Amino acid sequence: MTTQLNPKKTACVIGGTGFVASLLVKLLLEKGYAVNTTVRDPGNEKKIAHLMALKELGELRIFGADLTNEESFNAPITGCDLVFHVATPVNFASQDPENDMIKPAIQGVHNVLKACVKAKTVKRVILTSSAAAVSINKLNGTGLVMDEKDWTDVDFLTSEKPPTWGYPLSKTLAEKAAWKFAEENKIDLITVIPSLMAGPSLTSDIPSSINLATSLITGNEFLINGLKGMQMLSGSISITHVEDVCRAHVFLAEKQSASGRYICCCVNTSVPELAKFLIERYPQYKVPTDFGDFPLKPKLILSSQKLIGEGFSFKYGIEEIYDQTLEYLKAQGMLK
Repeated sequence: MTTQLNPKKTACVIGGTGFVASLLVKLLLEKGYAVNTTVRDPGNEKKIAHLMALKELGELRIFGADLTNEESFNAPITGCDLVFHVATPVNFASQDPENDMIKPAIQGVHNVLKACVKAKTVKRVILTSSAAAVSINKLNGTGLVMDEKDWTDVDFLTSEKPPTWGYPLSKTLAEKAAWKFAEENKIDLITVIPSLMAGPSLTSDIPSSINLATSLITGNEFLINGLKGMQMLSGSISITHVEDVCRAHVFLAEKQSASGRYICCCVNTSVPELAKFLIERYPQYKVPTDFGDFPLKPKLILSSQKLIGEGFSFKYGIEEIYDQTLEYLKAQGMLK
């Protein structure tokens, strides 16, 4: 009598060219999954070169799909056990966030989830949300703790429109839309809520989050102001290694008892505290020291207690995050 081998599980990663998604594809292939991934333009060889290189790790199929085109997700999601929805439209310079980010983000969530319902094979969907969907509010003080019950204040973003308001609003509304649709259609949904990410990237271009996280070292004034703006708007500079974020996605996809939202954040700090750490660890770089009357302490911390309580542990602390990111930037010729 022949014993039946377990067939390979198939996972679909939506938005495969991105910083998180491409590493997620790699981890899934290394774990023995067959992987389908979607990209906007499969004909763009430069954009997908790093995905093509991953084919030697296992069974990887690349599909063309667009967040605004519902039909385009049917083929990649058909037959999949797990779906990771990582893609989101990002355009911080947009003059029209409503049409450039907010509508396509919500539409993308609906289109992906509709394809999951149609497929009838999908056991669980893991959506990549963002700390920007949790921490933005008008509360004052320091030492506030934010967890999975907290949501960004949508009324504040829509009425006061602070700089870059379109992105956090798009992430908040897209996650809320996902929960509503999942409830109505009985989808087993998990949302992962990562903070600012750094660490080496597989992508051909350096991800914007790495440029932001290392701006105090590279001395890019525009991005340093972006980092300060981030602390003022979201209450902290919270950083996580991209590999830990991807490991959390896979961990939660496989963990039967997991349910709901999960914050994935390793370090909570402020711009001045981060500068102090960088000066001490990398004295060879000219890290700014004078921040005037800019708040020294973060207003809040993002708590990953729920994720840790499930049995997850972070592999990288702030030292490794920055050591590896700077090595990566040197290899890219971006740092002397």
